[in-house]
Amino acid sequence: MFTGLFINSSRYYLDDFAREAANSVLRGALVLDAGAGNSPYKRHFSHTRYESADFCQVDKEYGEITYVCDLTTIPVEDNRFDLVLCSQVLEHVPEPEKVLKEIFRVLKIGGTLWLTAPLFYEEHETPYDFYRYTQYGLKYLLKETGFSITRIGWLEGYYGTLAYQLGIAAKTLPTRPNQYGSGIIGVAFAIIALLLKPLFAILSMLFSRLDLRKKYVSAGQCKNYEIVATK
Repeated sequence: MFTGLFINSSRYYLDDFAREAANSVLRGALVLDAGAGNSPYKRHFSHTRYESADFCQVDKEYGEITYVCDLTTIPVEDNRFDLVLCSQVLEHVPEPEKVLKEIFRVLKIGGTLWLTAPLFYEEHETPYDFYRYTQYGLKYLLKETGFSITRIGWLEGYYGTLAYQLGIAAKTLPTRPNQYGSGIIGVAFAIIALLLKPLFAILSMLFSRLDLRKKYVSAGQCKNYEIVATK
């Protein structure tokens, strides 16, 4: 009932991040969208020579993919790209260090990697979902693969994480007494859950909108990190 009202702040921030990446390179620059999926950010790179890579094994819609390949073996020469965008992909590869080494190989000297990766998110695109990343894990992986990090921070604010948590609770909180151990206590908790689910849905919508109004990053749990790194 709330679907039409709900705003996913993560989608807005991811789109802004890709737009910023596109604006950072000159007309005619060669760009790779690594793990492009259905290429939602291609429109931002209309002034560049845009190429994409994906292994195309998940049961979902894909865009027109330039290189159907594993991201550990992208079939191009060394030092090809001015910029690589790798957004919400690193959790889906079993060997992230090898993927980052390959991205480093195909980037030109001085080229940039624009990367986002989750810390807090439910399992998705299974069975190709392997990791979640702290900022320290990402820093370690990028340093080990030769990159210099120029920027790292929260993609969304804590309100975005909270909106996501509340949305999950609104959808999945059990409502049958036997799911709380049955008896009077089970019935009581089932009733409480029924009352809380619509409230959680409303709060999820409100906090997502608030996340776009004010990106609060001073406390709480990060949902996704954004990183810019240079070769």
